Amino acid sequence: MTKDVLFVCVENAGRSQMAEAFFRKFTQDRFNVISAGTVPSKNLNPIVVQVMKEIGIDMTSQSPKTISNSMIDNSFKTINMGCMDKESCPALFVKDTIDWNIPDPKEKTIEQVREIRDQIKSEVLNLIASIDNEK
Repeated sequence: MTKDVLFVCVENAGRSQMAEAFFRKFTQDRFNVISAGTVPSKNLNPIVVQVMKEIGIDMTSQSPKTISNSMIDNSFKTINMGCMDKESCPALFVKDTIDWNIPDPKEKTIEQVREIRDQIKSEVLNLIASIDNEK
């Protein structure tokens, strides 16, 4: 049975979406990966979509989703991307989260979003390696 990996943030418009896309790319369907937010945006951050496209990852079919109890209950690993909005922070609602504390790309320059993207890529690769070492 495929294990679920859940990436969470408040708006599910940037960081968790990038993490989902990277994890999916690097694990090639070994896991069921999803991202969600406590207060999801209507749309993905367009700069996030652009910087991912620069490295060959198309996120246009992804959309923000609301975190659900079943997502939480079924996840093998839950990763909180970091919280700027403490009242809506997923870590308040989700136990046993791994917290990456990554800056929110909202209202950042494209150069700053590229740095966030690269940081997320590195964290995802480290997470995959740690999961593989658990086996």
